[in-house]
Amino acid sequence: MKMDPYDFRIAFCLPNNVEIGKQILEESHGSRYSVHPVGTKMYTDLRQYFCYNNMKKEIGEYVDKCLICQKVKAEHQRPVGELRPLDISIWKWDSILMNFVMGLPLSTNTKNAIWVVVDQRTKSTHFLPIRYM
Repeated sequence: MKMDPYDFRIAFCLPNNVEIGKQILEESHGSRYSVHPVGTKMYTDLRQYFCYNNMKKEIGEYVDKCLICQKVKAEHQRPVGELRPLDISIWKWDSILMNFVMGLPLSTNTKNAIWVVVDQRTKSTHFLPIRYM
C-alpha cells in the first residue's frame, strides 16, 4: 500500500492537565455530531489526533459514567425474559382475528366496507360486505 505524501496526521501530545482532557472527552462524546460512541470507537477516533497518559482508561470510565448511554444502549437494558409459546387452539374458529377494510366506493347493494374474519388455526377467512357510515 502506497502512502500519500500529502497526508500528514499529527497527534498532539497533551500535558497532564485534567481540564483539557475532560473538555476533549465532553466534546467528542456529547456533541450532537458524535451520537454518543462506545468507548472503543471513541478511542480509535481520538488517538488519531491526541495522546496523553491513561487515555484509553479515561475514555472507558467517561463512557461508563454517561447517563444517556446507560439509558439508551442495549447492553444496559434489562433482558426481556423467557419466551413462552403461544397457546394453540384445538377447535376451528376458537380463536379469530377481525379487521375492516373501509373507504371503498358504494356498491349496488349500498355496501362500502368489508369485514374480514380470520381463523387463526386454519387461516380460513370470511369476507362480509357491510355498510359503514
